[in-house]
Amino acid sequence: MDATRQPDQRRGDGGGGDRYGVLLYYKYAEVPDAAALAAFYEERCRGLALVGRVRVGPDGVNATLGGRMTALEKHIAEMSSNTLFEGTDFKLASCEDPVDERVARECGFTSLSVRVVKELVTLCSNPTSAPPEISSAGRHLSAAEFHSVLQNVAGTSSDEVASAEKNEVVVVDARNVYETRIGKFNVPNVETLDPEIRQYSDLPSWIDEHTEKLRGKSILMYCTGGIRCEMASAYIRSKGEGFENVFQLYGGIQRYLEQFPDGGYFEGKNFVFDHRISVGSLKENILGMCLLCGSSYDDYSSRCRCSHCRMLVLVCPTCQGSTKEYVCELCQKNGKELCQISNTQDCGIQISEPSGFENPSISNHNVTSKVPWSNVDLSLTWVKFYADSEQLKKLRILCLHGFRQSASNFKGRTSALAKKLKHIAELVFIDAPHELSFVYQPIQGCCSDKPSPPAATPKRKFAWLVAPNSSFNAEQDWKAADAPFDPLQYQQQTKGFEESYTYLENAISEIGNFDGILGFSQGAAMAALFCRQQQKTCGSPKFRFGMFCSGYPAPVGNFDGEPIKLPSLHCFGNGEGHDRQIANRASAELAGQFQLDCCSVVEHDLGHIIPTRSPYIDRIKDFLSSFL
Repeated sequence: MDATRQPDQRRGDGGGGDRYGVLLYYKYAEVPDAAALAAFYEERCRGLALVGRVRVGPDGVNATLGGRMTALEKHIAEMSSNTLFEGTDFKLASCEDPVDERVARECGFTSLSVRVVKELVTLCSNPTSAPPEISSAGRHLSAAEFHSVLQNVAGTSSDEVASAEKNEVVVVDARNVYETRIGKFNVPNVETLDPEIRQYSDLPSWIDEHTEKLRGKSILMYCTGGIRCEMASAYIRSKGEGFENVFQLYGGIQRYLEQFPDGGYFEGKNFVFDHRISVGSLKENILGMCLLCGSSYDDYSSRCRCSHCRMLVLVCPTCQGSTKEYVCELCQKNGKELCQISNTQDCGIQISEPSGFENPSISNHNVTSKVPWSNVDLSLTWVKFYADSEQLKKLRILCLHGFRQSASNFKGRTSALAKKLKHIAELVFIDAPHELSFVYQPIQGCCSDKPSPPAATPKRKFAWLVAPNSSFNAEQDWKAADAPFDPLQYQQQTKGFEESYTYLENAISEIGNFDGILGFSQGAAMAALFCRQQQKTCGSPKFRFGMFCSGYPAPVGNFDGEPIKLPSLHCFGNGEGHDRQIANRASAELAGQFQLDCCSVVEHDLGHIIPTRSPYIDRIKDFLSSFL
């Protein structure tokens, strides 16, 4: 979709007098043809000018949509007529139009994103572990029933719905720690457990570690809208004897606050994944506090994030003015501290000679050598900034070129991008390890049986991944191509990952640390593979963010299971025909491999390039600026 048209989608079809609204719903059910249902959503939602996120999998649908109330009501009516959605709880709320463009964009409320996924929510991080059977999920309790149980065990009332004694009940919050900071259930005489997890896929490990706290208890679970409790409660019940009595708040906190507008037993605000950020009760009490000064504060609109793990943190306006570096409570527990920046007065640039470089020459901050991986180009000046300076440290980004390109070639192609980002980023370009043979395409209809190769001296080209039958020409000589250019050739490039991964590890070790990684085409595929492998072996990627331009999920290894936990920006053509080399659906599929709540997508109509004109470059700058 052209980014210049996205804001217009929010006008809806109801005119200026029609209030804006947000609709949340999910449905676990067998979907025979997920692709067909996704196409249906794409057509219908765009027809109603709806924005937001829809995920369709073989196990059901999860949707968060925004638009005019009349349009959302039409959508509900249409979906309700489909037997697949029988019994679905459509949670519709009227609210103000999105006013904070940055928040709306981050939450996916400036465009429509419909994707086919393998499962609606990823509970088990181990891809070899089968997810629990959703049919084994805990018993649903309505908001009124849930409240009655809490009243009974708190000693303030009696209700036959509750079958357990006070000491047998435990309440479990299935949400992430940044959600529980600003709101949670607080019931007298009832133990409420907050797992304090960064992401949902960490919940099974917490459950495994706390089985004795849960065994034999009546477990009451809750989350924002209910969908996370479905899988989590099924996981607990899968543990067998002693874990049978699991109940979940149907409709989540949202339905509870609608039933009990004074808040009931819920204190604070309900964190939501749309432009509203949070929804409170009539109490308007503040449960959260500033990470730095400890003052009462619960506003996430500034989108401050931990400098290490990028999780949202609460920082009051006063403290935001004093620093841009934050360490969340979980990283603090793991001993991580703020990045130390030298306050020396020496402004000179010193680059020591790394052991992996062969006689490097340094000129205008360009480093070159005879070995492919040490061919590094620093496109922007590497400058030291200081802690007491008002200037911000530039982001250092490792750039991976596409198939049959080189570091110098990619640097030249992205010179306009480097110029646009010169105040916030330093781009470092590196050659891939697999050197390719020199090929040329014979001119069809040529009189000669053996067309002559180009007269120009061939330039070295490289690749991150190669086809199994690739041949390498050590003699640096031209040869005729075996076949015409195939736009789907990337699907056959399945070899060479292990070598490229080791090579990148060594290169980063020699060149230095990076804030982020940027990949183009095959470079984007390799960057994603690299981050995923780091997550599997080290627990998390080395980078703070990733940018994946015209990328695709490489057919290498296993991409099932846990999403890549890295803030990511995905930039690619907006439909068939706009990028003749990498299809839109392939780039969208790659974006689907990343953690949803920190994944941004920029679609354009400019082909197989990284766009540098507005509004696309503005989106790229906004993304990078959040890491300064």
